[in-house]
Parts: sequence; structure tokens; C-alpha cells
Amino acid sequence: MPAEKVFWQDPYCTELTANITSVEGDVITLDRTIFYAVSGGQDSDAGTIGGCSVKEARKDGAEIFYTLEGPHAFTAGDEVSVVIDWDRRYRLMRLHFAAEIVLELVYRNFNNPAKIGANIHQDKARLDFVWDGNISEAFVLIEQQANKLISDDHPIRSEFSDPDKERRYWEIEGFARVSCGGTHIRTTGEVGVITLKRKNIGKGKERIEISLME
Repeated sequence: MPAEKVFWQDPYCTELTANITSVEGDVITLDRTIFYAVSGGQDSDAGTIGGCSVKEARKDGAEIFYTLEGPHAFTAGDEVSVVIDWDRRYRLMRLHFAAEIVLELVYRNFNNPAKIGANIHQDKARLDFVWDGNISEAFVLIEQQANKLISDDHPIRSEFSDPDKERRYWEIEGFARVSCGGTHIRTTGEVGVITLKRKNIGKGKERIEISLME
């Protein structure tokens, strides 16, 4: 059985106890976890398992494999404490949802341009599009609408659309319902004020970089 993904049930949980289900050198699996693996453009969490720093969290199918730094003496069945870096996780969640909002507003206002890339780091998020011209010309409208949605502090629903296949979605009533398996904040107000920056990444390709105002 793959790990129970507690980060979906409670993305605000920062520490739990789990049992190791397999050990292959420095790579282990767990029976339950709060440690998100890089997926859908969102960076993985940072933290420790059994006091060992996690070098990599990799998702393969429904399972998550954790590569630990340094020597360890773990065996299958051992009970370990799983701890994530909450400041990093929370910033990733806020930037992730900022990017989700911006993406939906770009689609809505500009006839669904093709998205060709996305990434969520703890310092900023980015969205890449096929786009003729300078995408910064859209920023006044997008920032205004995004910051209005954020300041209105709408509740965000995050649920399974297909539990067996681990397919999930987020929804803001009256705004959008979007397939997404990331970790989500509870309300739009948690994002805070955002700013946008343009970067040209090639002919006919534009990037929006999204930052949070602290």
C-alpha cells in the first residue's frame, strides 16, 4: 500500500509519527506522510525523517520515495518522526495558490493562451505561455483582479474528484474549479498581496513571475 498522504488531509500539519515500510540503501518509504514530493511544478518540502535530512522526495505512481542524507540504521517497521520546514511549506502553498489564481485570470481574460511551463519555488512562482507581444501589458488588469479575489478572503475547497486514482481539485465557489494535487491554503486571504514581473523567454513565449509582498 502506498503512503497515506496526510498533507492532503491536513496541509497545516508540521510533524507526525510514521512507520518505515521499506528501506533500499538511503531510500525509504513510509506508511503515512506529511512530506510533499515535487509534483505539478510545486517544489517538494524540506525537513527530516527520523532526524535525518531528506535529500530528495520523489513521487513514483502513488508512492513517495525519500532519499535521506548521511548514514542511517533504519529498517522496515521502525517508527520515526516526520518533520517539515513549515515556513517553507507555507510560503510554497501561498505562492502555489497565487499562481493558480493568476493562471485562471489569464485564461479568463485572454482567450485561454497555451501554458507551456510552471514552477513554484519558495521565493517566487512562474507561469510560461505562448504569447504574442509583451505580456506585461496585461498586468494591471490581472493584478487588480487577483488582489481583489485575495482581499475578499474566499474559502478554498480542496477535495478528491477520484480517490482511487488520487485525483484532486480545488474550488472557489463562483470563480473556478481546477484539477490539482498540490497543498492548498484554506482561504484566498492567506496569499497576501502579489506582484507580477515579465520575462521574455523566447520568440512568442512570455513568462509571468509572481512574488509575494511581505
